[in-house]
Amino acid sequence: MTVASPKKAASITEKVLQRVYGKSNSSSSNSSFHIHRHKKMRSYDSEDDFEDEDGTTELVQIGAERTKNVLILMSDTGGGHRASAEAIRDAFSIEFGDEYRIIVKDVWKEYTGWPLNDMERSYKFMVKHVQLWKVAFHSTSPRWIHSCYLAAIAAYYAKEVEAGLMEYKPDIIISVHPLMQHIPLWVLKWQGLQKKVVFVTVITDLNTCHPTWFHPGVNRCYCPSDAVAKRALLDGLEDSQIRVFGLPIRPSFARAVLSKDELRRELEMDPDLPAVLLMGGGEGMGPVKKTARALGESLYDRELGKPIGQLIVICGRNKALVSTLEADEWKIPVKVLGFQTQMEKWMGSCDCIITKAGPGTIAEALIRGLPIILNDYIPGQEKGNVPYVVDNGAGVFTRSPKETARIVADWFSTKTDELKRMSENALKLAQPEAVFDIVKDIHELAAERGPLANIPYELTSSFTSLI
Repeated sequence: MTVASPKKAASITEKVLQRVYGKSNSSSSNSSFHIHRHKKMRSYDSEDDFEDEDGTTELVQIGAERTKNVLILMSDTGGGHRASAEAIRDAFSIEFGDEYRIIVKDVWKEYTGWPLNDMERSYKFMVKHVQLWKVAFHSTSPRWIHSCYLAAIAAYYAKEVEAGLMEYKPDIIISVHPLMQHIPLWVLKWQGLQKKVVFVTVITDLNTCHPTWFHPGVNRCYCPSDAVAKRALLDGLEDSQIRVFGLPIRPSFARAVLSKDELRRELEMDPDLPAVLLMGGGEGMGPVKKTARALGESLYDRELGKPIGQLIVICGRNKALVSTLEADEWKIPVKVLGFQTQMEKWMGSCDCIITKAGPGTIAEALIRGLPIILNDYIPGQEKGNVPYVVDNGAGVFTRSPKETARIVADWFSTKTDELKRMSENALKLAQPEAVFDIVKDIHELAAERGPLANIPYELTSSFTSLI
């Protein structure tokens, strides 16, 4: 791929006197860091800040470190993209303090028009009508189709995307969404900024993934599994561009040191009964109600007249589901909850989990060593997550609420050895350090840029003149 050369300054002195970064947009940053490990160059709010009161020009120290801007491109089409973006943001903060300023943005929503600014609503509609999503996913998979589609969008919204990227003056761009590679890379190429800006992709699908994730112009493509890495090679990436670290999970989750007994006391759970966690995602979707009621029956031993397990149901934002289940009469200990932010605690307090095949939830469950019962998946990107779990002996798949309830009852009574074995297999698959491995590798890539990072952000000519 041909890279346009950046505009050269007349001398090194002129380079350091040029304004490298414009007015700081502090409101656009999603995170404020207060860990001061690194020396930071003074930032300038206007061109006048380069002059002292007597009118002489202030020299910027050559080689002084400054805060680097990291722009993470995401979209709320499913909760996993934002969760991964926030996990990366938090890991940068923990590892490098205020050396990096992290900006998490949905550039499409903020800077473009339809259909890009409406992807979230369109996605939610299609996954509720799964056949629509299945058709959309597979029909856009061929390269000639999605390349033409993205080129058409670029022709229409290039100026807006260009303005969005240039506003934040990123040193590093991280894409955590399959549609966030092509157009930003075209903009960087046309502006001659490919040698200045590190561009990486962090794939958030565990196994099956859309081909738009793979672009040969990235500096690095972080794959969550070997299967995804093989697809990247088939789609034209080089070995040197690919790293397999795992799915980025929140540091507060990945490095949490939790005691099940302490968590159960804190969460007011039964200290002795084994516990199953039933989840319906952020929107409380799927057969949650039927499964919960089936578990209420299967986890009660009628002969002994007592429960053999307890149930935690997380209904997400589905308030109607919360009200319905709370009104039921239960023979076993049950907690019915809405949307939760401390999933590491609820997972840490349980012995197995029932969920649809979302990659983030699967990765979190593996870290906690929870055997997984997968009860549904979104066609396309989630379909491959089922064999990823089942073939590795970390769980099972069934759409039947009654079968799900029977499996859990067996695990809690006659098949405890199977439950233990699956828990061990889950821990073998877990990659809790993935997010830290990713940010450390990105940091090394940025360090390799050296003097190239001082190339000023100067708009050469508009990307739209290509069209």
